[in-house]
Amino acid sequence: MTILSKSLLTFLGGVLFGTAGVKLLSSRDAKKVYTHCTAATLRAKDSIVKTAVTIQENAEDILAEAKQINAEREKEQEALCEDKAEEESGGDAE
Repeated sequence: MTILSKSLLTFLGGVLFGTAGVKLLSSRDAKKVYTHCTAATLRAKDSIVKTAVTIQENAEDILAEAKQINAEREKEQEALCEDKAEEESGGDAE
């Protein structure tokens, strides 16, 4: 078999396979499968979006609590510094 014959047979096989593939992919059963896959993908997307929203809300809560903790610590530190300053100034006046 020559190279030209092999190339021609390969081309014809590809055309035949492509034609059969297009027929198969455009059949009613295939469309039903595509529809079900698309529906499952949309459900998965909705689930992922809900999870992402929950994570974002939790992260916002954590951030707010962390800021509150830091503000309370800062007030405590300021109170300690004021107490030390009063002790030092009170000790010098004696």
